[in-house]
Amino acid sequence: MNLRKMKVNQSGVITAVKINGPLGQRLREMGLMPGAKLTVTGRAPLYDPVMLRLAGQTLTLRNNEADYIDVLLEAEAS
Repeated sequence: MNLRKMKVNQSGVITAVKINGPLGQRLREMGLMPGAKLTVTGRAPLYDPVMLRLAGQTLTLRNNEADYIDVLLEAEAS
């Protein structure tokens, strides 16, 4: 599932970050890399940006950034 489509309180594991270059590097430096576990903790009123919890920190991503991240939902992973 694409990170952009996840709902609040859904959790999962990142399976792919499908972008390279400066944006891909930035996302990976933030800890968004395959194998990382995350939980969507909130969304702005117009659903952009998305707020997530990852490795003990809270991050926000614009939807156009979240589009590059694929996640295996927790229920699907078990």
